[in-house]
Amino acid sequence: MSDQDIEFRLWAPLHDEVLLNIEGATPEAMKRDDEGWHRLRKPRAEAALRYSFTLPDGLEVPDPASRFQPRDVHGQSEVVDLSSFPWKSANWHGRPWEEIIIYELHIGTFTKEGTFQAAIAHLDHLRDLGVTAIQIMPVADFPGGYNWGYDGVMPYAPDSSYGRPEDLMALVDAAHERGLCVFLDVVYNHFGPDGNYMPNYAPLFSPHHENPWGQGLNYDDEQSEHVRAFIIQNAIYWVTQFRFDGLRLDAVHAIVDDSDEHLLSELARRVRAAVTDRHIHLIVENEENDSDLLSRDAEGKPERFTAQWNDDIHHVLHIAATGETFGYYKAYSGDDDKVGRALAEGFAFQGEHMPYRDEERGKPSAHLPPTAFISFIQNHDQIGNRALGDRMQTYAPETALKAITAIYLLAPQIPMLFMGEEWGSRDPFRYFCDFDEDLNQKVRDGRREELSRLPGFDGENVPDPTAKETFIASKLDWSKVGDDKATELLGFYKTLLDLRKRHIVPLLTKIVPDTTRYDVRDGIVTVHWGMEDGATLRLIANLSEKNGETETDATTGGELFSLGTISAKAISPWAVHWTLQPA
Repeated sequence: MSDQDIEFRLWAPLHDEVLLNIEGATPEAMKRDDEGWHRLRKPRAEAALRYSFTLPDGLEVPDPASRFQPRDVHGQSEVVDLSSFPWKSANWHGRPWEEIIIYELHIGTFTKEGTFQAAIAHLDHLRDLGVTAIQIMPVADFPGGYNWGYDGVMPYAPDSSYGRPEDLMALVDAAHERGLCVFLDVVYNHFGPDGNYMPNYAPLFSPHHENPWGQGLNYDDEQSEHVRAFIIQNAIYWVTQFRFDGLRLDAVHAIVDDSDEHLLSELARRVRAAVTDRHIHLIVENEENDSDLLSRDAEGKPERFTAQWNDDIHHVLHIAATGETFGYYKAYSGDDDKVGRALAEGFAFQGEHMPYRDEERGKPSAHLPPTAFISFIQNHDQIGNRALGDRMQTYAPETALKAITAIYLLAPQIPMLFMGEEWGSRDPFRYFCDFDEDLNQKVRDGRREELSRLPGFDGENVPDPTAKETFIASKLDWSKVGDDKATELLGFYKTLLDLRKRHIVPLLTKIVPDTTRYDVRDGIVTVHWGMEDGATLRLIANLSEKNGETETDATTGGELFSLGTISAKAISPWAVHWTLQPA
């Protein structure tokens, strides 16, 4: 047996026999062990690049851990040697979390070409903008030619429509050369509805748990150790083989696991143990606002997850700027206190009853550092889940948008931009997917039903989410970056991000959470973040269209940034004032 051999293997405990099909060769029987693993070694020189497995009923299936699917999810898998990639940024050690400014993007719509290689051409723009990290929406292979990425079925294989695995490596490498971290969005709560063959040969799903997509994954039942290993090794795979700087785990509240050690805890522990020579950051999306996932140790370091996407901050700022109170915004409307609380303490709901969901939501979060929360005013969900996928630039006043931008980009939470936001792109970002016709129709019907709950929507004027033109319309038009309005807004964003780098980032490790306080009166928001040395970072903002008065002298302290007109105790509509007051 040579080191150059290739071991083909498939965990198929539901079958006694499995055949290996190497393209152009006669199928061969694999050897099964007691745990249900079927294995066969072949000399590398004799092994063709593409292969699949045949089950006893004749069903031909790809490798669930395939590294590349050149003919999409139903085709054969391709053997790929990732160890030979010529990394140029071998000395990259990442960035401390306090320096992170995230830019979320979707590979298929970030550029006209929609590929990993095409994205590289815009990395200089992102570096010059002042962001320090890009977060890529899921790339796990999905069926069809376009998808948001949350319908992936082959978690180890970057979708072939974006390019080869080596192209994704080149994108990560190029980003690191420019000082940019790269995070990957991963989905461990469900598999997509088309192309997931694993239930045909292994107990992937649990009969005891359900989530919004159907049966939950088997993380705690019989033979679950193999399912857990499949997922945890995937997380390790991305941060080691592709050198991602971290992961964003989608909808972790939908991961049900009754094991002694929850999958999330084991995953975080093992990922951090796998990479010790550079910074690794783990992000969660969690509708339940479970602050326990964000706990810190005695030194203030994350015990499991670094930060969470904070929908609460988005919702309160969105309502302030747009006046919209439908859907989930309704639970936050009419309560100005929620604005101050989300900025000062992270979660707006910390165990209180939430009317929209008719349940208690969240746990206390004031004890956590502000950097445990990621704030944003736009992202793929908040734009794409609107009926028309319209961005805030198309329906919110410019003065209001600039005000909430000046708040979230300079606040101590970690900020996240959505692609095109920085120049005021008016290109929609719509929900899109590409299944077979039966599934496509179900998606269309489900989309209409979901959106019909919104006031004023008749359920008929929503773009077809399965149409290619819906996908094409969501692509960024980079030719608009040079327009006068775009140039002016881009300069505004650059100014704010430069201020953040010079004045806010150095303060982030010094903030004492228990000293943070806030006050909200008649649309005037005041927040104080106390420092270890007694200094205070202060925000005063008027989130309304009328002139206001402040309780304290707004002009005291060293001014960091000012938008609008502010005097001693008067503040104009949509004015924002940041100061650093010494001890």
